[in-house]
Amino acid sequence: MARRPLPRILSSGSAQIARSREIARTAADSATDVLQPLITVSRGLRKLAATARAKWAATPKERRGPTLLLVAACVLVVALVPYGPLLALVTLMGAAAWKGRERPVVKTGPDDAEIARLKGLYEALVPYFSVPDDPSPLFAHGGDWSGAFGEFAFDEDGRPTRLGIAYPPYFTDGEPAARARVEQLLHAKSGRGREYHFDWDQEGNRLVMSVLPALPTTIAAQRFVTVPGETVLGFTDGDAVQRTVPVVAADGTEDAPAVVWRTGPRSAEPHLLAVGQPGSGTTSLLRSIALQALPHGDVLIVEGGGTGEYACLTGRDGVLAVECGLSGALASLEWAAHETERRLIAANRARQAGQPAPEDTRRPLWILLDRPGVLGHLAAADGRPDPQELLQVPLRHGRAAQVTVVVAEQFDSTDTLSETVRSHTRARIVLGPASPEQIESVLGTAPHTTPTPQMPPGRGYARLGTGPVLRLQVPATPDPYDDATSEAHRQAVLALLPERRPAADAVAVGTAGSAAAGVESEDFASAGFDTAALKKVSVEAVPTSAPDPAPATALAPAPPRHEPDVAPAARYEGEPAPRHAPVPAEG
Repeated sequence: MARRPLPRILSSGSAQIARSREIARTAADSATDVLQPLITVSRGLRKLAATARAKWAATPKERRGPTLLLVAACVLVVALVPYGPLLALVTLMGAAAWKGRERPVVKTGPDDAEIARLKGLYEALVPYFSVPDDPSPLFAHGGDWSGAFGEFAFDEDGRPTRLGIAYPPYFTDGEPAARARVEQLLHAKSGRGREYHFDWDQEGNRLVMSVLPALPTTIAAQRFVTVPGETVLGFTDGDAVQRTVPVVAADGTEDAPAVVWRTGPRSAEPHLLAVGQPGSGTTSLLRSIALQALPHGDVLIVEGGGTGEYACLTGRDGVLAVECGLSGALASLEWAAHETERRLIAANRARQAGQPAPEDTRRPLWILLDRPGVLGHLAAADGRPDPQELLQVPLRHGRAAQVTVVVAEQFDSTDTLSETVRSHTRARIVLGPASPEQIESVLGTAPHTTPTPQMPPGRGYARLGTGPVLRLQVPATPDPYDDATSEAHRQAVLALLPERRPAADAVAVGTAGSAAAGVESEDFASAGFDTAALKKVSVEAVPTSAPDPAPATALAPAPPRHEPDVAPAARYEGEPAPRHAPVPAEG
């Protein structure tokens, strides 16, 4: 049977339809080219109208009337000026054309260089995220990287700033060693010199690597908005803490996320240990803590380095002593131990009598000990007890007696720290460049970021008790007597220093607690204290009708007293503060 030919309209219809589509497309392109200025101006007018509407909505109601009056006055002036309406129309069309111009095309995918870097990262991760028995491995040599990398971002140099990685469920992400190997690889392949944050989602089998911005170093020492018992150690990332404090920085006032350390009877971390390299900022941290503690408490400073970094605090109200020699340090720490016992006894007597604790036992006492390893070495050479042994009572019973101990030491002397100091300082800070192993040895766990080899002073990590490891930037608190200190920082520190007190009051304050604790006055006479003022203050401090003291078993035994044979150098309050603290003969 012969096949009939198709009708003409059916055989030639497809060609006519294609030709019609081509004509319509050409006409649309031509019309778009002709009407492009009108389209641009219309788009610009629409954007200008949206901007004006948004500004009107943001204008407060009490200012809308004057705004309308000003606009009406401008319109009237333009209408009265010769050629004013025409110039206004031309200006409006020009602004609309500029506002509605075509924007550059937004980049939606990686370029060739970025694809090559992603492929390199994918191939480098294959030995860590694959096993030979996997029938359909997510990571395989020569595989597709797009299935493993869900999100990515790059900087101007082509280095990744954010990378989301999906890894197989059998990867041992619960082992710190396995995670550390992957983090070290990504750190090396993505570019050194930057601080990376690794967020492991063990439930979803995802790892997000992101580059952290540098913490600001423009915040100097100042009065922070805190309550008594709270100390601002420094500032961290915005998403790491839930509290911000208003601060004055170099570019104005802002709310900065702060690492707040709480002390007192209800604190879980009543004492602090700071460790760092030389020049890392541990001394600035202790100065910052002292300036924040002085408005609400008393401060006793013992400096083992003997460099006079705390000379600006000598003789100030609330500063009991600033000691840099071995004899003065031992006498001051022995006084602090007996003062802790006295506070415990007085509080116990008050509780037995059904009365509140005395006022002098509720005022916080801060013991700041900088570089105790140097003093321990001098004490061992001279046959004297280690100053850290005198910290046993303040460390063990300081929480109940409102006594807080802060110890700062360098990495090369951490082996000299006593077991009591290590076990009772549950708030930890590491400042300066350090390896992950060093940071973990101090904080108890490794941080989720990669430490950089170069850090500004005061930059490091903090961990309060069993909490997370936080990045930290200590507020700039340099020595105001140092010639290298900038004038702005010098004035900021000097503005926080209390007034100087008379010399007689300084001696009386430093010896009153010791007399109340039962320390013999001849011990302090040999150390250079005024025994007459000691007896006068001790009579006023100890009530004559006090009930019997608590049993001796309720307190830890007091450390043995010593007989210092070299008196510390006398301080004269009328003279200007010295550049460097006096160093005794044995130092």
